[in-house]
Amino acid sequence: MVRSPCDRGAVTVEFAVALPVVAVVVSLAIGGVLLVDAQGRLQVAAATAARAWGRDDADGAQAALGRLAAGAGSQVDRHDGLVCVTVERSGSGPFSSLTLRARGCAADGGR
Repeated sequence: MVRSPCDRGAVTVEFAVALPVVAVVVSLAIGGVLLVDAQGRLQVAAATAARAWGRDDADGAQAALGRLAAGAGSQVDRHDGLVCVTVERSGSGPFSSLTLRARGCAADGGR
């Protein structure tokens, strides 16, 4: 294969053009994984807090929310023999405009 002098450095230019695209794709993939992890943590926090509220353990519920969903807002609803906890916070990184929300319900201790 004979190369012309005009082809010199073509691979370098192609790499320089492709590198930012690869960096953006990798950043979005990592951000997506972190978003899914945060949603899972919110779901666990909501379920744990709902069980604690169902046992009338307000301190345990607040501790679970503080440990598993630090910085998230929460709301407790009691109806039809259930206590439901809704936990909400904003996403992070490239997904900071998204709102993550999880809801967990448990039996309301015989009320």
